[in-house]
Amino acid sequence: MTIDQFNDLSSESAQDQLNSCCTSVNWQKEVIKARPYKDREEFFLSQEKIWLSLSKEDFLEAFDGHPKIGDVSSLKKKYAHTKALASGEQSGVNTASEEVINELSKLNLEYDKKFGFIFIVCATGKSALEMLNLLKERMNNSQEDELIIAAGEQAKITKIRLEKIL
Repeated sequence: MTIDQFNDLSSESAQDQLNSCCTSVNWQKEVIKARPYKDREEFFLSQEKIWLSLSKEDFLEAFDGHPKIGDVSSLKKKYAHTKALASGEQSGVNTASEEVINELSKLNLEYDKKFGFIFIVCATGKSALEMLNLLKERMNNSQEDELIIAAGEQAKITKIRLEKIL
């Protein structure tokens, strides 16, 4: 889809497209409200600026739209509607050992309990072991720092997905 085609979508169709990239409803509404975009560059700058202006609750809503890294059954279930966009994002998990998958799953539960949201990482190009090591490192962060890091990772994921549709 071109940026002009995106500009011409109904609000409902545009929201459907954006929802496959990020599940924050306020982000979606603001990106739609900022139309028309003159080009892709303006679009990407605008959507990033909108993301950075959102609240903690908006970030958490976006995080909630993700499967847990290493939870393959959750990935299949939650992303059936975005399979084409999400494919490859967690491909490093597919070749991981049972031990790594189990540790990822265990630490994800601990992370969720500690921070109140799932571990968000832009998994594209990362092996399961790399994600496990990142998870271990980030367990030592404060709540505030981790929210900022996770929001940054969400922004990377969103951009990758947007690039696939535009």
